[in-house]
Amino acid sequence: MPDLAPNLLDLTGRVAIVTGGGTGIGAATAKLLAQHGAQVVIASRSADELARKAAEIGEAAGGRCLAVPTDVKDEAQCVRLIERTLEAFGRIDILVNNAGGTRMGPLADLPTKGWDASYDLNVRSAYFCTREAGRHMIAQRSGAIVNVSSAAGINGVKGGAHYASAKAALQMFTKVTAAEWGPHGIRANCVAVGLVASERAVEAWKVAGLDPQAAATSTPLRRPGRPDEVASGILFFASDAASYITGQTLAIDGGPPMGGIDV
Repeated sequence: MPDLAPNLLDLTGRVAIVTGGGTGIGAATAKLLAQHGAQVVIASRSADELARKAAEIGEAAGGRCLAVPTDVKDEAQCVRLIERTLEAFGRIDILVNNAGGTRMGPLADLPTKGWDASYDLNVRSAYFCTREAGRHMIAQRSGAIVNVSSAAGINGVKGGAHYASAKAALQMFTKVTAAEWGPHGIRANCVAVGLVASERAVEAWKVAGLDPQAAATSTPLRRPGRPDEVASGILFFASDAASYITGQTLAIDGGPPMGGIDV
């Protein structure tokens, strides 16, 4: 007897935007969404890197992946990203606000410029893209938004007061977006990412002299995560498998560290 159950992860006919899509979690997410049938638009500042990744994703998925060079800290460029997506595909069904990052430093020495830069990249950019894409999602009465936060937004991180508070703000922005736009058929969720071995993270760890394997021993799984493992969580939230989930933050971090005796 044929299996008549629907494939809840099928994104055929849907259009997705992934910011920070040239490397790491963003690139892995764009590839996975494309493999599940979505037409994908990727955005980042590096035009050459972005074009190469778009070609790679399109070839691997057998579909179209559009590269739109965008500095998400610039409001006008975010507006143009949404316009280019609509010009190319005519609709927007999924928005993944993945672009983010920071430079760590102690609070006592943190300049105002560094504080503002963290909020511009990790919160303000998501606001720009959500606002612009949301207008079209509201009109079509459907859509899924996934914001990429950090475990720092849940637990904090020393040396990252600016980053942790920005990511916490992103999580609350997600919850309020879900509450206001749920009646329009739009879901908004968030993933809070732990120690993940993306290309740029690995380079940064080397510069800082950090042993990621040692750092990960405090988690139950005792290893860093991979970009594709985060992408799987984003795919879930973007798909019909999460059709009754909104306003939530899912930790993808290898599990909570816990004190006590060794067992």
